[in-house]
Amino acid sequence: MHTDKGAILLPVARAAISNALQLPMTADESAPWLAEQAACFVTLSQRGQLRGCIGSLQAHRSLLADVKSNAVSAALHDPRFMPLTADELGITEIEISLLTPPQVMQFQDEADALSQMRPGVDGIVFEYGHHRSTFLPQVWEQLPDPHQFMVHLKRKAGLPADFWDKNVTLSRYSVSKYKENSHG
Repeated sequence: MHTDKGAILLPVARAAISNALQLPMTADESAPWLAEQAACFVTLSQRGQLRGCIGSLQAHRSLLADVKSNAVSAALHDPRFMPLTADELGITEIEISLLTPPQVMQFQDEADALSQMRPGVDGIVFEYGHHRSTFLPQVWEQLPDPHQFMVHLKRKAGLPADFWDKNVTLSRYSVSKYKENSHG
């Protein structure tokens, strides 16, 4: 775990949200690895409750741009929540998850796929036609059972809990996560 990465990434995310809320704040953006292409998710929480989560599954821009964009989107554009207000920022904790490139899983059927899922390790991308969803590895904390994890992934993708088709694609990825120290 690169603690130095978190010490740079978290202030970048917080500054991006602050600036979007018209609260001037700067962060050090000089680290050379910020220019490398990478994918991340930014999760916001307040007193342990989810307050926004937006991210990228595939690296398609610099890590710096991805963190800033996803931080602002999680704060202001997560369709599940009202936009974050400046008053809330002080009680909001930021967590950044850096993703490894997703790897397509090979399986015969749903039971085989479930048997390959590694609780607490794998983030899973579920795809079927235009239906798509993902859960970060952190979601295993709420859904430790692979079957329940899959049921919720299907529902998130807009499909019934008992849906299965031979054309379902699953990919796995892992994350390095960095979380702010509690703001109280």
